[in-house]
Amino acid sequence: MSIADIKKTMEAKMDQSVEALKNNLSKIRTGRANPALLDAIQVEYYGSQVPLNQVANVSLLDARTISVQPWEKGMGAKIEKAIRESDLGLNPASMGDLIRVPMPPMSEERRKEMTKLVRQEGEGAKIAVRNLRRDANEAVKKLVKDKLASEDDQKRSEAEIQKLTDKHVTSIDQVVASKEQEVMAV
Repeated sequence: MSIADIKKTMEAKMDQSVEALKNNLSKIRTGRANPALLDAIQVEYYGSQVPLNQVANVSLLDARTISVQPWEKGMGAKIEKAIRESDLGLNPASMGDLIRVPMPPMSEERRKEMTKLVRQEGEGAKIAVRNLRRDANEAVKKLVKDKLASEDDQKRSEAEIQKLTDKHVTSIDQVVASKEQEVMAV
C-alpha cells in the first residue's frame, strides 16, 4: 500500500464520518417537521419489525405537521401505536386513512438539551476523524520502517494528512453549527 492509497482511503473514511454525522443529526428533533425524524421508527408488519417508510408514505403537510399514509388499510393503528410509543414525544392523530403527526413546540430547556446532543454527535465525529488521522500516520510510519518510503515522504504526508483532518473537522463544525441554529430557531 502506497502513501497515496493510505491518504485516499483515509479521506474516503473521513467523508463517511461526516455523512454519518449528517444522517444522525437529521434524526434529532427541531421545532420544524422533518420526515427523516420518523425513519428510525419500526412497525410490526406480518410478524416482523420493518422501518415505517417501508409500509407507508411519509411526507410533510406543512412546516409543523408530518403526514403518514399507510399503503394497507389495516396498518393505520399499528403505525399510530409505533409513533406514539417511540421516544420522540409525538402524538399522532388519525384522519381516515391519513395519520397526522403534529410537531409540538419545544421548550427552551428541551432546545438546550437538543443542542447538547448535537454537540455530542459532532464531538463523536471529530474523534472518528482524529482516529483515522492516527491510523493513517501509523501506516505511513510502518512504510518508512519497512523502507518502502523515505522520512521526507513521511513528513510531507503527515502534513497533508493533517490538512485533510483540519478540513474535515471544519466541515463537522459547520454541520454542527447549522444544526444548533436550526434547533434554537423558534
